[in-house]
Amino acid sequence: MTRIVGVKFRTAGKTYYFDPLDFKLKTGDEVIVETARGIEFGTIAFDVKDVEDSEVVQPLKPIIRKADAGDRKKNAENIAKRERALQICQEKVDARKLEMKLVDVEYTFDNSKVIFYFTADGRVDFRELVKDLAAAFKMRIELRQIGVRDETKMMGGIGPCGRPLCCSSWMRDFNTVSIKMAKNQNLSLNPTKISGICGRLMCCLQYENDTYIDLKKGMPDIGERISTKDGNAVVCDVNILENKIKTRLVLEDAKEDKQEKLSSEYYSYKKEEIKRDPKKVKKEFQKAKSKNNRTEDIDLTKLTEEELAAMDD
Repeated sequence: MTRIVGVKFRTAGKTYYFDPLDFKLKTGDEVIVETARGIEFGTIAFDVKDVEDSEVVQPLKPIIRKADAGDRKKNAENIAKRERALQICQEKVDARKLEMKLVDVEYTFDNSKVIFYFTADGRVDFRELVKDLAAAFKMRIELRQIGVRDETKMMGGIGPCGRPLCCSSWMRDFNTVSIKMAKNQNLSLNPTKISGICGRLMCCLQYENDTYIDLKKGMPDIGERISTKDGNAVVCDVNILENKIKTRLVLEDAKEDKQEKLSSEYYSYKKEEIKRDPKKVKKEFQKAKSKNNRTEDIDLTKLTEEELAAMDD
């Protein structure tokens, strides 16, 4: 077993393991640690605990010290300098006429490096820009290109639900989200309704997806013929959450010169009260077993509902 403590550097950022040494640390304490980027100011994400050796990448770097008043003041000064740094960098970007959008900037705690985050449609040759910034800041410069989801995580905002964005308030990592999840929940495939501020599929689509998959098992499709206690019927509507299958009874089977005759009244049944075609059930099982959901990382606002409906089929 290895004794560790978790440290994070952003509100909803990843948690990194460090060696607590003999420090008495608790969640919320501020500490100074050494990372691959240099000396950093972080916050304890969880209390000291023991984990399996296989969960830790050795060597584990130790906590340097608990942050004091001077450390907090220096960290506040670094945060205050970010706005001016972004302004200077934007001026250099405009002068070089580079197709890139600046998102955020970070100073390492010891001021050994300044890191600029940006988004761009393609690759950007920023070698000359780095030289300009190095001359202006007199320190090591790093430019890091990020995706639109990471941009939204850094900038924050309010989601369609009226609450702060999950990615910027509590969610540490982005999970796989696919159009299939929206279909499983019978959601509208209107891009404006299932896409987040970033233009990608909303992360919350996967929160209840497993529940919908379980409830959907054994449910027939609309238009499918099933057997009931009252006879054969055709499915008109399915309510997964209420476990209700709305049908019309088959009064007369289709013939060469006549269409299938259905009852004018609707009959509702539960999943347990119907029987489906075994061949169709087996086919659905094999399809589900061989299919893997893929992450949608394209701008949904550029797609039509028909194009969305054709995805993941």
